[in-house]
Amino acid sequence: MSNAVVFDKGNYRFVPTGVNRYSAGVAAQSGYEICRVVFSEPVPVKEGFDLIQAVLEAEERPLTALCACELRSPEPVSDSGFNSFNESYVQTLTDWGLIKGKHNPVARSNVSPLVDAPAGPSFYAFSYTVDTDIEESTFVIAGSCEAPETPGDYKDVVVAYQDVSPEGMLQKARWVLDEMERRMKVLGFEWADATATHAYTVHDVHAFMASELARRGAIRNGLGWHLARPPVVGLEYEMDCRRVLNERVLVID
Repeated sequence: MSNAVVFDKGNYRFVPTGVNRYSAGVAAQSGYEICRVVFSEPVPVKEGFDLIQAVLEAEERPLTALCACELRSPEPVSDSGFNSFNESYVQTLTDWGLIKGKHNPVARSNVSPLVDAPAGPSFYAFSYTVDTDIEESTFVIAGSCEAPETPGDYKDVVVAYQDVSPEGMLQKARWVLDEMERRMKVLGFEWADATATHAYTVHDVHAFMASELARRGAIRNGLGWHLARPPVVGLEYEMDCRRVLNERVLVID
């Protein structure tokens, strides 16, 4: 994996991936911290971007301060359907001045809830950088499924493809945990630094809760288990994590 890249316009560093959909993770630069805002209910993507812009403007932060997005989708789609969504999503980031050369610095998680999924692609939460006097470092690691980020189709590189047996899920979880650790290491962090860890799957995680998640220290602050699927058909397990000290809920009327 590449070294972290500095994105001065946003006051953070990011870990580039092999695709332009999102970065693998972000960390605030010295003198800044990452704040996270959760919407009280999912907001359609276009409306979500408008609300994010309003929050950033109210706090006198540039649009380029946006550093992570958390999305919810109606249901898993094909690789081509996923690519179509990403084209419009990335266009907004381009318009906001967030694309650095061939890289997209904004981290992202995107999943489809098994119950009460939104009618269309929606925002669940977002993160951005602000000035701070605190000396604590903050970061957000993007959601990773059981497949490397490559320009090709996921189905060609999925770990234990179409295997949701206990052994198959263990293989998937191990790969994702390794990837989380790789991403954190690039930014200079480890599990002990994380304040929150989430898993997104509709399959049983108890079989490897102790042997993998707990043993590695991934759930020292507990595990947020979302009953949801990754956004592309054929993917079954996703995780993300973060160290964020300032989080709040934005109530949607």
